[in-house]
Amino acid sequence: MTTAIMQHSGSGRFSRMVAVFGPGLVVMLADTDVGSVITAGQSGVQWGYRLLLLQLLLVPILYMVQELTVRLGIFTGRGHGELIRDTFGPVWAWVSAVGLGVSTVGALLTEFSGVAGVGELYGLPRFVSLPVAAVALLAVVLTGSYRRVERAAIAVGLFELAFFAIAWMAHPDLGAMARGAIDIPFANRDYLYLAAANIGAVIMPWMIFYQQSAIADKKLRPEHYPAARWDTAVGAVITQLVMAAVLIACAATIGRDHPDASLTTVGEMSQALTPFLGETAGNLVFGFGVLGAGMVAAIVCSLAFAWGLGEVTGYRRSLEYHPLEARWFYLVYAVCVVAGAGVVAVWPDLVSLNVGVQVMNALMLPVVLGFLIALSVKALPRAHRLRGWYLWLVLGISVVTCGLGVFGGFSGSGLLG
Repeated sequence: MTTAIMQHSGSGRFSRMVAVFGPGLVVMLADTDVGSVITAGQSGVQWGYRLLLLQLLLVPILYMVQELTVRLGIFTGRGHGELIRDTFGPVWAWVSAVGLGVSTVGALLTEFSGVAGVGELYGLPRFVSLPVAAVALLAVVLTGSYRRVERAAIAVGLFELAFFAIAWMAHPDLGAMARGAIDIPFANRDYLYLAAANIGAVIMPWMIFYQQSAIADKKLRPEHYPAARWDTAVGAVITQLVMAAVLIACAATIGRDHPDASLTTVGEMSQALTPFLGETAGNLVFGFGVLGAGMVAAIVCSLAFAWGLGEVTGYRRSLEYHPLEARWFYLVYAVCVVAGAGVVAVWPDLVSLNVGVQVMNALMLPVVLGFLIALSVKALPRAHRLRGWYLWLVLGISVVTCGLGVFGGFSGSGLLG
């Protein structure tokens, strides 16, 4: 009898965990977007393994940020923009929405530049690959519920695991990896600039908006909190291991033999890797990884903006509504997708902004983390608010992370003299 009860309890916990898993994994897969992949690749080319330790140190920071997002979503039942509006007023809500919009624009340009780059590897002009990608993204969201969109995003995003195969095929020197990871040139401005880009590639405004709104849309309750934290923890580890894999692959191949190479497009990155990995295998595996990264990130950042703008303005916003019942929500998503694809199609040089977009995210960190911490102190039920030693730990880590991101961004761009 006792054994049966324990088995039932265990199966119940497992079923609950499976039902809850999704928002954290989706947003983390989206975190390793095309801009992040190029940033990690450029880091490996220019600095070998010297930025590898940063990728690992960012795992707990990423988890800390998104765990607060989970906490806010579950214990308030409201999205990020709505909670800012209700707690601090409409002016601050619009400030957050504008930051979200800027971040979304930058993200979409990098995602579609990645899709176009993969198409060009196989001789497809961007006027063919981009419309196909846009139609696929519209079809995923316009024809499904939240759960169906979530499953589709995870299925596409799992192609990013191809980067682990690329790192393995590159045969990195473990001794050189260990030595390089602790050889950190703190005084070099170019290094600081790429460090800031890597920080900005990990914590983006649209991630917070998406995960909190997705949790509210999925109607997760307090009993789901432990499983939702595991969802976020697993995603945080996977996304940073993917970033590390890209860095390792590029450091072990291009960075070893061509340290002066510059990677600003997906095509250049793949072509630089193929002499080491083989053209057919390199293009195929790398193409799958980039498509997974770009498509899932395009879904997430577009939905984040549609949710966030709706939370500020008050229009209906849920994937559980039919498109005719939430016209503005679906229209905003569609405009984001179509406009992003259209701009990249007619102005291909925008792909050079990949690293710059990540630095921009780093410069926005004080506002993003400031809102998140303020809400965690003020808007949560008393039992779940940030307080005591953990509040001071979060504040300390946030100040250090923001300081490194902002200082690295300004210093590397030459604005600090």
